[in-house]
Amino acid sequence: MRRRISLLVAATSSAIIVAFIIPMCLLVRTLAEDRATATAQQQAQGVAVIVSSVASTSDIGVAVSQVAQGRGYHTTVVLPTGQTVGSTPSPAQSALVEKARQGGSAFTDRSATGAAVLVPIALDQGTAVVLTTVTAEAMHRGVTMAWLSIGTLGLVLLALALLIARRLAERIATPVTDLARVAHLLRTGDMDARVEPAGPQEVQEVGTAFNQLAERIDDLLAAEREVVADLSHRLRTPVTALRLDSESVQDPETAERLRGHVDQLQRTVDAVVLEARRPVRSAMRGECDAVAVAADRVRFWEPLASDEGRSIRFEAPPGPLQVDLAAVDLRDLLDNLLDNVFAHTPDGADVVVTVRPVPADGGTGRVEVSVADSGPGFGDQEDPTRRGHSGSGSTGLGLDIVRRIARTSGGNATLGRTEDGGALVTVDLGRAH
Repeated sequence: MRRRISLLVAATSSAIIVAFIIPMCLLVRTLAEDRATATAQQQAQGVAVIVSSVASTSDIGVAVSQVAQGRGYHTTVVLPTGQTVGSTPSPAQSALVEKARQGGSAFTDRSATGAAVLVPIALDQGTAVVLTTVTAEAMHRGVTMAWLSIGTLGLVLLALALLIARRLAERIATPVTDLARVAHLLRTGDMDARVEPAGPQEVQEVGTAFNQLAERIDDLLAAEREVVADLSHRLRTPVTALRLDSESVQDPETAERLRGHVDQLQRTVDAVVLEARRPVRSAMRGECDAVAVAADRVRFWEPLASDEGRSIRFEAPPGPLQVDLAAVDLRDLLDNLLDNVFAHTPDGADVVVTVRPVPADGGTGRVEVSVADSGPGFGDQEDPTRRGHSGSGSTGLGLDIVRRIARTSGGNATLGRTEDGGALVTVDLGRAH
C-alpha cells in the first residue's frame, strides 16, 4: 500500500510539475530574448538621435564608441554614402540595411544567430541606417541558470510531495499492518492479542470491530469448553456404571461380551469427546516437529506394547520436519491410530510408525506419517475410511478424526495394506518447512 500510494503521488506530482516547468522555462527564454532585443533597440535609438544631430563622421564615431559594445552587442552606422562607422556589416546584414533604407521605418530581425535592430535616419545627404546586433548567446544569457533553478524547485516540490505521500501512506498502512499482525497472532492461538485502533476513522472502525470479533470468539470458545466438560462428565458416568454392572453378571461368557461392549462404548465416548473438543484446539493452526512428536508417542505406547507381546518400531530421518499442525493435534492423531491398532489387532501383532519427507517436483516437499501393523488388515467394505479393522465392531470414528486433523494441515488420510496383508494408514501432513 505504501508503495502504491507513493507511486500514485509521484506520477501525479510529476505531471503537475512538468506542466508547470515547461511553460515557465519557455517564458523565461522569451523574456530573456525580449530583454536583449529591447537593450539593442535602446542602443540603436540612442545612436540614431546622435547621428541626426551631428554632421561630422568623427562625431558619429565617438557616439558609436560610447554605446555598450562587446558582450554580444555591436552597433554600426551606415551613412548615405555607403561609408560605415563601426564594424563592417555582413552580406546578410547589408541586405537588411538596404531594406531599412528603402522602407524608411525601423524594424527588428531575429534569426538563429541572434537579432538585428535597424533604425533609418533621414539626413540632408540621404538616409543613414543604424544597425545594432545582438548574438544568440547574449539573448539567452542567464536562461540556463534560470532553467536549473526552476528544475531544482521542481525536484524539491516532488521530494516534498513524496514525503507527504509517505507520511500519509504510513498513517493508513501502519494500522492495517498491525491489524494483520494481530490476526496472525489470533490464528496461532494467542487469544489475548488485540489491535490498537489508529489511523483514519474508517481504519479505526475496522480495528474496533476486529477487537469485538476477537472478544466474541473468546466468549464462544469459553462456552464451548464448558459444554465439552459437561458432555464428558455426562457420558463417562453412565459408562462407568455399566462397567460395574457387567462385572456382577454371573455367566462368564455374557460378562465377557458385556465388557467388550462397554470397552467399545468407552472408546466411542472418548472419540466423541475428542471430536467435540477439536474446535477448541485446532481452530487456530499451529506448528510442530513431526519427528519429535511421533517419537514421544511411540515411547508412550511402548509399555503397553511390551505387555501384549508386540514390537513397536519407529522410523524417521535424523533431522526435524516442521509441519503446519499443532503438537497436541498430531499427538491425538497418532494416539487414535495406535489405539486403533491395539484395540482391533490380536496380541503379538507388531507396529511400525514411520515419519518421512516426500519430495515434490518444483516445490516444497510434504511430510507423511504412517502406522502399519501385522494384523488381519482392513475388510473389503464399501467405505473403509469410516470403519476400523474388519470384524472388530469398530465405528471407525477414530479414523474419521484422523482424517479431519490431517485436512486441517492441508493433507489427508488414506488406508491401505502392507506387504504382509496388515493394515496401513498413511497421513499426509501437508507441506514441510
